[in-house]
Amino acid sequence: MSSSEFPCDAAEVVRLPSSLPAATVLLIEPFYGGSHRQLMDFLAADLGQSALLCATPAKKWHWVARVSALHFAQVIPEGHCFRSIFASSVLNLAELMSLRPDLAGCRKILYFHENQLVYPAQEEKERDFQYGYNQILSALVADINVFNSQFNLDSFLENIDKFLAKIPTARPKRSVASEIRPKCRVIYFPLNLPSFRFTPKTSRLRTPDLACKLCNMDETLLTGASTCGRNSSVLGESQISRQQLPLHIVWPHRWEHDKNPDFFVSVLEILRSEDIPFRLSVVGEQFSEVPDSFQHVAFAFGDCLKRLGYLPSKEEYFAVLMDADVVVSTANHEFFGAAMYLLNLSLPQSFFA
Repeated sequence: MSSSEFPCDAAEVVRLPSSLPAATVLLIEPFYGGSHRQLMDFLAADLGQSALLCATPAKKWHWVARVSALHFAQVIPEGHCFRSIFASSVLNLAELMSLRPDLAGCRKILYFHENQLVYPAQEEKERDFQYGYNQILSALVADINVFNSQFNLDSFLENIDKFLAKIPTARPKRSVASEIRPKCRVIYFPLNLPSFRFTPKTSRLRTPDLACKLCNMDETLLTGASTCGRNSSVLGESQISRQQLPLHIVWPHRWEHDKNPDFFVSVLEILRSEDIPFRLSVVGEQFSEVPDSFQHVAFAFGDCLKRLGYLPSKEEYFAVLMDADVVVSTANHEFFGAAMYLLNLSLPQSFFA
């Protein structure tokens, strides 16, 4: 997309079309990274000259969720012809509309990558009420609320009134969920699939059953149950001997607590204690705060690491997924799970039969 830079802080991302009056769609992303960035780039490329993208880097999520509305109110040009606004739910849309009443007449579409009413907190008492409350207010202001999965939509609507019941005084007098529900719909996250697909020639996996056994491990492995015994290990020695190379295990997720990295590391420790050889790639985006588990991975499994860290190249990322024998998710829950969905689309259905 042909663009020029709007005068702003160097850390910001503001893409203007060659002629501002040509822009009829305003794209806003306060957390421009990962899947949030992928979606905005997809829309910006598709809309071309009719879109303006305003974004800030994927840093300090807790801060941008609180204060980005004031920032965007100052950055978004006043001389515009916007007819539609598309923003992620990290933005407090209600605040932005109050600060920029000239935008209130636009059709407002809010996209929920996740919802803060059920987003995993390390401890429930640590859940900040304000983040969920901001999303509820934004959903009330929006004309259309789009969710990336039915689970995301249902868990948001089902928990709104229970969430607001925590307010000690001046609670809403009627159901807020019933006001928001008619404006909600599901549109799955768009994926740019690689040009190649999984074939037996591109995988070292000889027996799909091998992957199934590893994927079916559950938390009973962490309790010392008999399934951890050497004679009943998840991957038998005779099966390993049929592989030309040790099993390649890939963990392709954000390096954050809700992806449950501690459980993943515990499983790796069990495989190591059973003398089961494997190769390991731990990829995915990292932020300023990294769980201790990942430092332990580099220290304890350095001898079998193929990849450790974020892969900025899509081609390289797809190549790692396609090279994997087993791709693991240990997430507490997923609102969409783009990495696993991508892999599912790239594998032949006979693999899952």
